[in-house]
Amino acid sequence: MRILILLASAALLVSDPGLALAKQKTCPPGLAKKQNGCLPPGQAKKIYGTGDYIDSDYQQIRLPGRHGLDPDETYYRVGDYVYRVDRDTRKVLDLIGAVSQILN
Repeated sequence: MRILILLASAALLVSDPGLALAKQKTCPPGLAKKQNGCLPPGQAKKIYGTGDYIDSDYQQIRLPGRHGLDPDETYYRVGDYVYRVDRDTRKVLDLIGAVSQILN
């Protein structure tokens, strides 16, 4: 019985070596240097920039501390991106990153 289990285990390891070597997905070095939330250049052009004002289609993130964000700041979600904004003027202070990286 032990031999059967050992053979089955060996067969699984040989069948898909990628499972054993799988790495966590991270931002490529070139995008990491840009400090824009790991966004490709084409997507970065379609979003609000620092100094822009968010006037519509936004959702305020309640309890930002739950997501590892500073609880004393104000954050808005616009589409698939999260921004740190001025509470009174809604002026963009910083692009935090993609929703999938922050809110999940």
